[in-house]
Amino acid sequence: MAILKIARMGHPILFGRAESVELPRSAEIRRLVSDMIETMLDANGAGLAAPQVHVPLRLFVFRVPPERAGSGPEERPVPVTVVINPQIEFLGEERVLRWEGCLSIPGLRAAVPRHARIRYVGIDCEDQPIGAVASGFHAGVVQHEYDHLDGILYPMRMQDFSRFGFTEELARVGAMEGAG
Repeated sequence: MAILKIARMGHPILFGRAESVELPRSAEIRRLVSDMIETMLDANGAGLAAPQVHVPLRLFVFRVPPERAGSGPEERPVPVTVVINPQIEFLGEERVLRWEGCLSIPGLRAAVPRHARIRYVGIDCEDQPIGAVASGFHAGVVQHEYDHLDGILYPMRMQDFSRFGFTEELARVGAMEGAG
């Protein structure tokens, strides 16, 4: 396994639409997924999309640690999960603000409007169906990673730039309280 280099803000690969994965069971995809998981965990991230590691394919890995899960049935902890060729359906019009950061934009955080509930589907490395109905942190991280597959970074979703700044400064002034 190997820690992969993460593409940083401004790198062209982050702004293109990723291609579908044709052979999810291939050794190359399995190695990529394994390396992405190791990289995500090493960086203490909640998710990582293939374009972030210079691979323009429609797949991402994510997790919902127990301390980030809510109490509802759609907000449970989720172990490290891979989603290949995902699709998202928004369940309702309700949106919530959630504080997000990104491994490709280190040191910054922002309050980003996201759909409160979603349904996502895809396949795993065994070519088996995977998916869930999600809300809370789970829904947010899936939407964030899915956006990477379409070349969208979280600042592009922002509506209020007064809730955008350096992580340390936002924490110092208590600005990140009040949004999920």
